[in-house]
Amino acid sequence: MGLFEDLSRFLETRLEEFLRNNPHLELQALEEQLREQEEDTLRLIVDLQRKEKGLQDQILSTAQDIQRWHSRIEKAKASNRQDLAQAAQEREATLLRQGNQFWGQMQGVKERIQKSKELYKQIQQRRQEVRAKATEAAAAATRTNTQKAEQSWQTAGWNQSQTRTMSGGADSLEEAFRRWETDDEIDRMKRNMGR
Repeated sequence: MGLFEDLSRFLETRLEEFLRNNPHLELQALEEQLREQEEDTLRLIVDLQRKEKGLQDQILSTAQDIQRWHSRIEKAKASNRQDLAQAAQEREATLLRQGNQFWGQMQGVKERIQKSKELYKQIQQRRQEVRAKATEAAAAATRTNTQKAEQSWQTAGWNQSQTRTMSGGADSLEEAFRRWETDDEIDRMKRNMGR
């Protein structure tokens, strides 16, 4: 187990060094985390809205049941059936308590929806800030890499041209002159032999 822990620690350290040396990648990773949080928050909002709709439906259904039992209470009282009226009143009271519970739950869900929407806006804003910083850091990294590449190219180009000149490498102009000089030497030798 110690080997895996050491390897894990080593890899984490290397990753941290890499991200410190490449801040634009760290910002991209942060932006990705924020994107995931944004999606999770959006899913939570949709789920809470679904719960709110379900609670609204339950409240409406309970209200209809209360109305039905209330009219039954009135009928039972009008018919002088106190036994039924009493039982109907108990049922109505139970339904009222149940309706109040649904109402309280719905208010709690509405508050959570509101807080989730605020959180969603904060995450979106933070993600835009991070995206802007990541773009800026990537542009800075590109500029730095371009400058390094140009310096390297200029240095390499300078050194290469010196190397070619000094070593007499395969320079096309050099070859053209050698060929011309060789041909000229052959022609001169032919003329001398022909005399």
